[in-house]
Amino acid sequence: MGKNHLSWKARWLAWRNRLYGSPSFQKYSAAIWPISHVARARAGGLFDLVAGFAYTQTLLACVESGLLELLADGPANVPAIARHCDLSADAAERLVRAAAGLELAEVAGADCWMLGKHGAALQANPGAVAMIRHHRLLYADLADPLALLRADRQEATQLSRFWAYEGAINGEKAAEYSQLMAVSHAMVAEQTFAAYDFSRHRAVLDVGGGHGAFAMALANHAPDARIGIFDLPAVLDGTTEVLSQKGLTERITLHPGDFFATALPSGYDCITLNRILHDHDDAAALAILRAIRATLPAGGRLLIAEPMAETPGARAMGDTYFGLYLWAMNSGKPRSAKAIGTLLREAGFASWRQRQTAQPIISSCVVSFV
Repeated sequence: MGKNHLSWKARWLAWRNRLYGSPSFQKYSAAIWPISHVARARAGGLFDLVAGFAYTQTLLACVESGLLELLADGPANVPAIARHCDLSADAAERLVRAAAGLELAEVAGADCWMLGKHGAALQANPGAVAMIRHHRLLYADLADPLALLRADRQEATQLSRFWAYEGAINGEKAAEYSQLMAVSHAMVAEQTFAAYDFSRHRAVLDVGGGHGAFAMALANHAPDARIGIFDLPAVLDGTTEVLSQKGLTERITLHPGDFFATALPSGYDCITLNRILHDHDDAAALAILRAIRATLPAGGRLLIAEPMAETPGARAMGDTYFGLYLWAMNSGKPRSAKAIGTLLREAGFASWRQRQTAQPIISSCVVSFV
């Protein structure tokens, strides 16, 4: 494309990039207040991009070594940290100082360490800790990111093996799978309930609802609604026990099936897809939406809740994190609300609109109407 054909935005970006890349401008901006504050912030942001992997590995080490658990019990010195984490004294000090750099730990006196503000928030959130442990699989797949991007997407990866239903429903892996789904759906539920009023519905079906984390939260949030879960039979085998323990077997009906091969149950005026659509490529996503459209009655609604691409304030999560996570999973992609709307129209829905959530980094919402 010739320079004469560049858009105004492309021309402006080219000018901006030349300016930012100029050594003389960098020297000038570092010396002049208040430009120097902006320059330092940009330099810090750039360094964070370079050092980000070291940060994530420090976080993983703090979780897997038990350092955060130890500091949650009270102040600890380096010898105590070394014993608890099975490290040498030098390694323990290096780890706790690295944690302090990320505000996971904080010095509280001479050789006295406590939780930092991020560590305190993290230690109070077992779901986040479970996600951090799970990310070891993603880190392994991203060890050579270009090799991952160049590989055939049918080639097995750490994440694709974990998330495959047939490999995730037995033994230890089943427990980890269930915990991650519960954590994910609980976070999505909090955002969804604040953005959408379910009291208008008499019956809600959660498609791909797994072990029922979202459905159970909805049963408490909308006590007058009849709730259903549709998922694979092997998945719902574990859901029965969970509902029984919670005393919700009378409130929540289980519908075993495969949304690529089984008609969805009728009688529900609202259907939810929680972190399901972005797990599938376009053809599969469209098939799911058409199956839902075929079963919803006139006036029915579909609510899609998941992190979305091109979301202001959450682009790094939607486009960068989930872009590579789903690529490593060998299925799906993050979509913008507009892209989801295009699929909805193609599936036969009359209209759609986006609902704002307080934390789009966790989830955004799209509501579609029959």
